[in-house]
Amino acid sequence: MMPGLPARLRPLAWTLAAFASAMLLHVDRLPPWITGIAAGAIAARVLIAVRGAPLPGAWLRAAIAIVLTLGVLATFRTLNGLTAGTALLVAMGALKLLETRARRDDYVMLAVALFLLLAACLERQGLLRVPLYALQLWINCAALAVIAAPQALAGLRAPLALAGRALVYALPLALLFFVTFPRLQGGFWALPNAGGAVTGLSDEMSPGQIDALTDSDTPAFRVAFDGAPPPPQERYWRGPVLQDFDGTTWRHVRGRYFLEPEVQFEGPTYRYHVTLEPNGRNWWFALESVVASPDRRVMLTEDRRLVTAEPVDEVVSYTATSRARTVTRAPLSKLGRRYSLALPEGQNPRTLELAAALRAANPDARAFAQAALAYFARGGFEYTLTPPKLSGNAVDEFLFSTRRGFCGHYASAFATLMRAGGVPARVVTGYLGGEWNPIGRYFLVKQSDAHAWVEIWLEGRGWTRIDPTGVVAPERLQRGLYDLMPDAASVARRLARENPWLGELAQAWDALNTAWRRRVIEFGAASQFALLERLGFESPRWQQLGALLGIGLVAWLAWMSWQSRTALRAARPDALGRAWLALGAKYARVGLARGAAEAPLAYAARIGHARPELAAQAGEFAQRYAALRFGPGSDRGDVRDFVRDVRRLRIAPAPAPAAAPA
Repeated sequence: MMPGLPARLRPLAWTLAAFASAMLLHVDRLPPWITGIAAGAIAARVLIAVRGAPLPGAWLRAAIAIVLTLGVLATFRTLNGLTAGTALLVAMGALKLLETRARRDDYVMLAVALFLLLAACLERQGLLRVPLYALQLWINCAALAVIAAPQALAGLRAPLALAGRALVYALPLALLFFVTFPRLQGGFWALPNAGGAVTGLSDEMSPGQIDALTDSDTPAFRVAFDGAPPPPQERYWRGPVLQDFDGTTWRHVRGRYFLEPEVQFEGPTYRYHVTLEPNGRNWWFALESVVASPDRRVMLTEDRRLVTAEPVDEVVSYTATSRARTVTRAPLSKLGRRYSLALPEGQNPRTLELAAALRAANPDARAFAQAALAYFARGGFEYTLTPPKLSGNAVDEFLFSTRRGFCGHYASAFATLMRAGGVPARVVTGYLGGEWNPIGRYFLVKQSDAHAWVEIWLEGRGWTRIDPTGVVAPERLQRGLYDLMPDAASVARRLARENPWLGELAQAWDALNTAWRRRVIEFGAASQFALLERLGFESPRWQQLGALLGIGLVAWLAWMSWQSRTALRAARPDALGRAWLALGAKYARVGLARGAAEAPLAYAARIGHARPELAAQAGEFAQRYAALRFGPGSDRGDVRDFVRDVRRLRIAPAPAPAAAPA
């Protein structure tokens, strides 16, 4: 691509650049050995081109192809899927470099680069990567132009300028198709992200499991409310419900289902939009007391969880409606009571004794729960993110020895006390709170907002939320975790808190990314019909989208025709140039056509040699044109005189040769 590069090597140089830059889009996801092979193939192809060495033979290339395919299969255990397919495409593209001989091979390599760009767009659509994708597309288009016309496009500037103009002209058409082309229901970028690691809640909890998430600033989901949001102490985002307890760990055990009595909803109604990040789990999050499933593919279970058939491996957006609370008048079933009272035998004996004493003094279930909360409030318990490790009878050790813990410790101990006292109880995990983003006007819920609480069954009321953490650290229910415990935050988080402008910058960037995802990545059929409604269509239909597409396409073609006409007009010769061309046409009619690259004086000399009687005339016109075109300056009157003299010029045909004497 250097200015002095021979024309025969320009297509190869641009092809290598397009392939290398496309591979770099995946370099952090590719196995190192794939990246090394691709880099080695690029270097080898450069050496072969510079030294004029022969390309590897067909049998050697076939053997390498088999080895590379087996290597990808061994690494990913499959050849299907986005990650494995991308790795295989990079490997085969690197091998294809070793047989690039003709223009057709360069086109194939450009197709590989474009497919790699598409794979990158399908895998990651963050706003930060958009400039990288645009640059890669620019390089591909420039390479395409050089492959088509290597002689005309030398250096860097000419191909990039041509490709840049083409992309600018194509941008309105791309926007037109993006906005108006009819879309199917569902996300356009609907490929699962199977290769990425995710963090978040699981379907089991041991004391200390949730506090492991407090070091993670990874977003869990974002929530925008249609109206006023619930107060901070009511922002419980329901996730897995844990029913089974082995003395240390609470689990959600599949198959242990029982019919819940019908619930009645009370309190304010909240409608909100959730953008859920990939978590690799089979659940969505919603405020407690969600009224119905927000999607036909998602089941609202008996214990009020939103469960999907497939893991959440890509960003999901949905709209949900919740009420403040529920009431159940009917009694709990026998099976539900048995599951919700089960405790392992022979474990945590001191906890059982404490529960028996508290229940004997408080026969009413509600009073018993209040007595247990009072035990936490007066027992010298401390809320901390760095509790001591527990072993053996974990609940006994926490209640009577360490007394220091996080939400998981308090939820586990309180639920155990309730069950030991004959009150059905279960642990609910999810998230609490969320950070308000005033720029995007939504709440950002992070993994560090993970929380655990308890539900107990009260006759005539049903499942009732009780958060024992709120007794020990009531501020946790009102404020974020690191508002309560700033010293526990990471260095980056503390810097953002101590420098408000850093926090504002982070919020602005998150809001911009969220807007990009909502307006562009998630733009689908519903967004198209909403656009039609804003344009004045009362009942939008596909036919109207097609009409808008057709009108826009005609307008773009008209605009391109105007641009072409303007460009052609700008390229038209000036008056002096048109006169010189007309002079050449007159000489051509008498058999003295000018060569394409023939200079004026050389042309006149050739005319004088062919027809000496025209030498003076042709020489005068050539001298005048050269002076006007290349001299220090030309007067408009001189140009008009030259144009007039050319128009008046008459050139006689060459005389016929004399007849030979008889």
